[in-house]
Parts: sequence; structure tokens; C-alpha cells
Amino acid sequence: MELPKRYDPKSSEARWQQFWEDEGIYKFEPDSKKPVFSVDNPPPTVSGKMHIGHAFSYSQQDFVMRFQRMLGKNVFCPFGTDDNGLATERLVERINRVKESEMSRDEFRKLCIKTLDRVVPEYIRDWKRIGFSADYSVSYTTIDEHCRRISQRSFIELYKKGREYRKESPTLWCPECHMALAQVELEDKQMKSTMNDIVFRVDGKDLMIATTRPELLPSCVAVFYHPSDKRYKKLKGKKAVVPLFGHKVPILEDKRSDPEKGTGIVMCCTFGDQTDMEWYFAHKLPLRISITTDGRMNKLSGKYEGMKISEARKKIIEDLKNEGLLKKQEEIMHTVNVHERCKTEIEILHTTQWFIKYLDLRENFLKAGSKLKWYPGHMKNRLDNWIKGLQWDWCISRQRSFGVPIPVWYCKACGKVCLPDESQLPVDPTEAEPGKKCSCGSDEFVPEKDVLDTWATSSLTPQIAAELFRPLYKKLYPMTLRPQAHDIISFWLFNTLVKSQLHNNINPWRDVMISGWALDPHGKKMSKSKGNVVEPRDVLEKYSADAMRFWAADSKLGDDMPYQEKDLVTGTKTMTKMWNAARFVIMNLKGREKEPKPELIDRWLLAKLSRVIKACTDSFERYEYSKAKSEVEVFFWHVFTDYYIEMVKDRLYNPGNYSKVAVASARYTLYKALLSIVKLFAPIMPHITEELYQNYFREFEKSKSVHSSCWPEPGKLYEKEEKAGDMAVAIIAAIRKFKTDNNMSMNEPLKKVVIDNKGVSTLLNDIKSTMKIENIAIGKADGIETESGMKLSITK
Repeated sequence: MELPKRYDPKSSEARWQQFWEDEGIYKFEPDSKKPVFSVDNPPPTVSGKMHIGHAFSYSQQDFVMRFQRMLGKNVFCPFGTDDNGLATERLVERINRVKESEMSRDEFRKLCIKTLDRVVPEYIRDWKRIGFSADYSVSYTTIDEHCRRISQRSFIELYKKGREYRKESPTLWCPECHMALAQVELEDKQMKSTMNDIVFRVDGKDLMIATTRPELLPSCVAVFYHPSDKRYKKLKGKKAVVPLFGHKVPILEDKRSDPEKGTGIVMCCTFGDQTDMEWYFAHKLPLRISITTDGRMNKLSGKYEGMKISEARKKIIEDLKNEGLLKKQEEIMHTVNVHERCKTEIEILHTTQWFIKYLDLRENFLKAGSKLKWYPGHMKNRLDNWIKGLQWDWCISRQRSFGVPIPVWYCKACGKVCLPDESQLPVDPTEAEPGKKCSCGSDEFVPEKDVLDTWATSSLTPQIAAELFRPLYKKLYPMTLRPQAHDIISFWLFNTLVKSQLHNNINPWRDVMISGWALDPHGKKMSKSKGNVVEPRDVLEKYSADAMRFWAADSKLGDDMPYQEKDLVTGTKTMTKMWNAARFVIMNLKGREKEPKPELIDRWLLAKLSRVIKACTDSFERYEYSKAKSEVEVFFWHVFTDYYIEMVKDRLYNPGNYSKVAVASARYTLYKALLSIVKLFAPIMPHITEELYQNYFREFEKSKSVHSSCWPEPGKLYEKEEKAGDMAVAIIAAIRKFKTDNNMSMNEPLKKVVIDNKGVSTLLNDIKSTMKIENIAIGKADGIETESGMKLSITK
């Protein structure tokens, strides 16, 4: 059998992707006795198309899944999509050129479903194109009936446990997206601002207060100074007049006021920041809200009503100047909280929201996190730091149209919460009635219109996936592995840990594998606004899925890595080399040779092969795919092709000069080594390895696919032969250098070589045939020295 001269990845990759799907190579087998390896696969947000970060991290996850499958595990990895969030709503608006705010809720929801039905299949195809080996026959979307039921059941269970509450209170709010946020949805951003020294009046005298937010003056409810600040002690108990707006506010002491910041005395507004909230509750201050939910000034702000926040800030500063109430301005850079989705500065508004109470459980969550096996270990610090820094309970209600409805009605008569029975789930309170009376006797209810935060559903992915095979639930959950990127440790990982602990008092998985980010070629984060985004489809078109995966395998766990085209070129060269080496080997094989007693140099190769198999196995089991890739890459290039193939060519080309056993030994070793190389590369480059396996090895190995075949096992370590072979390789390397230095081709014969080491006496014929030497002998030599210290005399 002979392989084609060239490997064509474009036709090959599409062909094998279809083969894997048609043959169910990656299907979970519910009736199998194999040990289960369950993966809490990240459901990608449906926001358009796959980006290079997806290709990067999902490839890394896939390396592990393919390895575990070849180890004989029954890999459980359904493919889900996250499609009930803000990103999906924005996608639907963009595709259909509509605005949610200009449509009825029902119309917009129907349009979302219709749009998703159209775009999701193509979106998922991107994952198939990179060779991601999920079980696509088992799937979910976070808005489907299955997920809505589980998400609403979670809500009801936590409410009954006393862990959920509804309250009118200060809430993180995005004026751009018009909805409440959880703390995890905030992002710190450095922004330019102005520190303004503004004149308040106390008993007719000036009191200077510094602020970056003069537009909050109508919301000012108090002025604070530190109890130890002697400058302001005399003001205790007095009232200050707020400039432009004229209302009086008390001057109070509090240790949270920083004497070193600004003028050392600060206004408290409801609400400018977290400290304002703490003062509001601690001192029982009045509530003055001057900003609307869409980011404009309200009636409380007087003549500034209707202005956007930024406009009001400029106008108020202008008026303060005109009134002589602005004494100083200083340009500063400071950190502000923005919504991680739209990058808009968040506000703190007084709204009614649903929360999960969990601040009292921080120690429990820290202990739970420490019981997980982290890969890499230092990523646990990110979870710990997040938990220790929590300041808010989890706000889980959102003011959006397309999401999982909060399953609640409110009694019209007494306001009591009414929950559906589990048999009614999933339910939309705006379209259904509770089917029962309130305990007060009333049968009139007001439906909850808010939906759940998308993370309230995504945090249940282990249970969502496991319940797809309900009879096997306890086998699948807790799951074996959570693979994800480091940037959503505080989002997805923490919230999933929370839900699993609150519902079942267990961790949702055993292992956590953290990937990094794919950066642009200059090491910068990619973004559309910067114009530095690399599109995976373009990469696949120019190179191949295997080349892109080869690049992704270079990154260590948790590390960010720039996209470098040269790495894809290296991957392509490796594929070409693998194909050419396989062509040579297969051309010289005659089926599957029985194992003879191997020749010495064959034992050297088998020893090296055993070591690389063990190293790759150990690395993959620790999720160190980059190390496994490096091990097999070095073996393939610098042991198998650079040396071994060259050393056995003479036995293959001139079999009459050797015994039948020696020739059979070469063929057996080549078969075993090439098959092992194909299998070791298979998790990383699944397409070319499948092509090689199907073209030759399947006939003898019988497994339907290389990806369902057995992972290679280490063989005998021929330590003496390995040592002798290493010396032979060092001698060959020295002779190659000699020929290069003397402008000789590698096939140009040498008259004589003398080696000063008896340790290679049994390998003289191998060295002689490899380097085209007419006479070779052991004896005194004083010419070239090898890296290992042996000396050679070479006669041209």
C-alpha cells in the first residue's frame, strides 16, 4: 500500500469530521461498563461566530478528552450553547435590525427563538471544524425547556431553603442595558476624570468638598469627616447647604472617611459608591435618587431633568463656576466600575430585585474551593481572592425580555409570593396562572416579569448535562472535569460551586483545568474596536484545523499566548514531515510483522519510544498537554526521523545483506513506532492521524477510528542498548557535522572512520551504512570530539 504523495488537509479534515459524526465515534455510551470521564463543557455564548479564544481553549480541552477516550474511558461531553443572555439579545437586534425596546415582549421573544433556530447550527459547525470531539447528539441550550425547568426548580428550592429574598435596596445598575447586575459582572476600568473642589456653606461660611461626581449633588444626604480629623470637629452636629440645590444635610463623623483624600471631608450621595451605601444603612439616612434607570437626571435634579448623566455633569460644573462655587479642578486617572458587557459606568440605584443570600457562607466556599484539584495550582488564588472580596449578595433578577422567567406570582391582596408546583415547570408567570389560591384566600395574582440572570442558569451546567441521562445521574454528577478560561473563574466557576454547595453540599467536579487567553501577535488582548481580532475561519482557510490546534498546544495551562503565524507554519511542517515519514515506512512494510528478537538499534528506538509514551501519558494525566506535545514532537523529529529511519534504510533497501530476523526487526519496529507516533499525536492533530490510521493501520488494528483505539503502553526499557544507541547517534551527529563543514553531501562516502570507544562496537555496521563509510573500526582516535566526549578520526 502506498500513500498519496501529498496530504490535503482541506478535503481530509471535512471528510473525517463527517466520518466521526456518522459513525458516532464520540457518542457517550450509557450502557457501557467503561469508567466514566464526565466533562462540564463550557456552553459558548451565542453572539455571532467562534473567535480565536474559543478555538484556543476548546482545543486544549479536546486534547484531554481525546486522550481519556483512548485510555478506555467513556467520555461524557454533551454540547450546550448559552443563548438566553444579553449577548444573544444584542445579536438578534443586530441581525434583524430591530430594537427590543420598540417591540412587545412576546414579539421579541419569538424573534429570538426564530433567529437562534437559524444561526445556532452554523455556530456549532465552527466547533466541528476545529475537531472538537463533543457528543453533538446530546445537546442543550440554556433557554430550552430542559434548562428552564432545572433553572426554575433551582430557584424554588433555594427560596424554600431561605436562601433567596426579594428586596427594594441599592442595586448595581447598567443604564445602557437597563438592568440590574451582579458584582461579578463588573469590570475595573482606568478612566480620566476631574476632581472638583466645590463650596458647601455652613453657617454662612465656605466648606470645601472634593468630588468627581458633581451631578450627584441633588442626591447628597450627608457630609462625613473622620472622628480624628481636628479640622472639622467644630462642625459636628451642624448642617451644610448643598450648592445649586439648596437643601441642608447633616455633618457627621465616620471612620470610613479618609482624611488624606481630597479635602478630607466628603459628601454622601444615594448612591455614588459602596461606602455611600454603608453610610446610608449605618446612619439611617434619607433616600434621594436623582438618576433614572436609563441614565438620565430625574425631577429631583430640577432644571437638569432629562439630561444624560455626562451632560448634567458638564452643565452643573459650568453653573458652579458661574456661581463662584467651583474653586479648583484637577485632572486625574481613577478606577471605575463598568459593566463587563457594554463597558458603561455602572450606577447604584434603589430598585426591587431578587437575591441569593450567600455572604455568610464565604468560609464554606473557600473550604470547598480548596478541595478541588486545580490545574495549574496557582489559579486557586483567583477564586480565593474573589470570595474574600465579596461585598454583595448575588442579584439574580434581570430586566430583559429573553431569558428564563422567574417562576413567581404575587398575591394582589396581601403581596405574598406564590410559587408553582414542580409539575408545572417550566412556567412563564406572564402567560399562566398559579392554579391555586393564596393562603389569604385571594385568587388574583400579579406575575413577575423579570427573568433570571443567565449565570443563574449557566451555574447549573453539571446538573443540566447529567439530567440528560437521568438514570446515570449519580455516575455523571459530580463531574470529573471543569475546563474553562481564567477570566471567568469569578463568573462561571464560582457560581457553579455556589449552586452545587447550596443544593447538594458537594463540589460539582473533581478537577479544574484553567486555560489562558489567545492574544494578538503583539501580546495584546483582542477586540473588535482595536481591529486586532484573528478570525478562526480565516486561519482554517489558510492553514488547517490541525495546524491551529498545534499552535494551541504550545500554551501551558493557564498561560495567555500570542497568536503567531509562524507557529501554524511549524504545525504545517510537522504534518508534512509526518506524512512523508509515514509514506516511507508504509512503503517498506508488509502488513503487521510479528515481534521478533529486535536488533540492538531497534531496541534503542523501542526504549526511547517507551520513555516518550510514559512521559506523554503522565503529562496528559496532569492535563499538561503542552508538555506531552513537546515530548512526542522531539521524539518524532530528533529521534525517529533524524536518526532511526536513516539507520534502518540499508536493511530495508538491501535486505539480502542482512538476516531475515534483522529485516523483520526493522519492519516491526517501524510499524510499532509509527503507530505509536500517530496515536501520541492524535489528541492534538486528530485529522492527519485519522488519515494515516485509516489508510494503513485500521486493517490490522481493527478499531474503527484511531480515536477509539487504545492509547499506547510503554514497553521494555533496554537501558544498556539505549546507552549504546545514544553513543552511536552522537557519533553520527559528529560525522554529519564533519561532512557539512567540509561541503560534503550526506550520501558522499568517507574512506575511513576510527572511534575510540568500544561501547559502540556492536553498532559499527549501523553507523557505517548510515553515514556511507567504506571502513570503520575501533581504535585510537585524536580528531573530532563528540558532545559526549568520544573521539573520532575521519579520513575523506
